[in-house]
Amino acid sequence: MRDMADSVVPPQPRDYHGWNWSGFLTLYQREIRRFWKVGMQTVAAPVVTTLLYMLVFVVAVGASRPAVEGVTFGHFVAPGLIMMAVLNNAFANSSSSLIQAKMMGLTSDFLTPPLTPLEQVAAFGLGAATRGVVVGAVTAAVIGVLPGAGLQVSHLWAILYFAVGAAIILGLAGVLAGLWSEKFDQLAAVTNFAIMPMTFLSGTFYLVDKLPEPFRTASHFNPFFYLIDGFRYGFIGHADGNIAIGVVVTAVLATGLFLWCWALFRSGYRLKS
Repeated sequence: MRDMADSVVPPQPRDYHGWNWSGFLTLYQREIRRFWKVGMQTVAAPVVTTLLYMLVFVVAVGASRPAVEGVTFGHFVAPGLIMMAVLNNAFANSSSSLIQAKMMGLTSDFLTPPLTPLEQVAAFGLGAATRGVVVGAVTAAVIGVLPGAGLQVSHLWAILYFAVGAAIILGLAGVLAGLWSEKFDQLAAVTNFAIMPMTFLSGTFYLVDKLPEPFRTASHFNPFFYLIDGFRYGFIGHADGNIAIGVVVTAVLATGLFLWCWALFRSGYRLKS
């Protein structure tokens, strides 16, 4: 008996210097399944909403509008509407996931397992980004077959870079909002008074260069402007702003928000109290 006891190897603590792929993928898949289970609400509904915008701005208004930068108004506004769907859905996924977990006392589901804060932020952020990209892809596929709004690809790299970058940025912004909010009213305030105004005032439906001062200059301080402008550039080949600046702003925002979320998860901000 003593020999058998001596031969038992005690359990070794997990090496936190390595990446826990199993735990990370489990949490990531949880975020994917969470929105995929209610696909009619999380995927189909945003597509229908975007189509309604297309009907209003293209069918009702666009017929009387002159060409914008050499393309029809439908071709101009379609990329902005697709990006708006990406932004809103990426933000909604991570923010709603975190606040629901907090209000239902389920934060231990991802705090108790051997997951580092880095792995937790990556899983929540990428899960939200996946929903944003999926909704954007489905929306683009549906809009692409509409008469008068067909999409033509001019710069594929810009479409991919700004779509994925925007989804990551808003997914991480949703993590921040979900951590800060203690009830749904607070989260709704962030959505209604920050995310939605920044989305609508970023050149989604118009050229920023046509705005009078000081609104034209102020629009260039809106980070959503660079995301939508760069994404639209990938389709119509024209940018309202500087594409190089947009590339840098996107990278800096994604990196900065990731580090901010990581610091909050490390401190347990509004998660462990």
